Amino acid sequence: MEIAEALALIREIPDYPKPGIRFQDITPLLANAGAFSTITKKFASFAEHGTLVAGIEARGFIFASAVAHELNSGFIPIRKAGKLPHHTISQSYGLEYGSDTLEIHVDAITPGDSVLLIDDVLATGGTIAAAIELIQRSGGHVAHVLALLEIDGLSGRRNLREKFPTVDLTSLAVF
Repeated sequence: MEIAEALALIREIPDYPKPGIRFQDITPLLANAGAFSTITKKFASFAEHGTLVAGIEARGFIFASAVAHELNSGFIPIRKAGKLPHHTISQSYGLEYGSDTLEIHVDAITPGDSVLLIDDVLATGGTIAAAIELIQRSGGHVAHVLALLEIDGLSGRRNLREKFPTVDLTSLAVF
């Protein structure tokens, strides 16, 4: 299956979860073994030898864990605050109305590790920026950032480029 065919399975749900939002439902893509495999293999093609794979809660976990399996690499969950059971480091980031915090275990990344970072959607870039900062503060190097979808008009790509000019960023589709 081609990438475009896999992406065509994503359905748009208008006005969900609130009016004006065009929610991108990836569940049909995930339910199709060929499509899910196509996306997993495409994401895995961006990995360097020995790369760890990190995924951002929640839908980033789906793709990142599959890519880690494909690469026979470790998977690092980047979670919302208070969800990891061991000692963590945290990074707060701004939202339109407030803030949120991401965490990883203090021992998840060894200094010098190369990390492939995956999330489902790139919007404003705030969540991905916080994840990059966590990886860097742990001594890791972000080899590449991957997003299944990118929302046009929210300046996420520009925001990440300004803050992390040397980090490679790829999204498979823009809407």
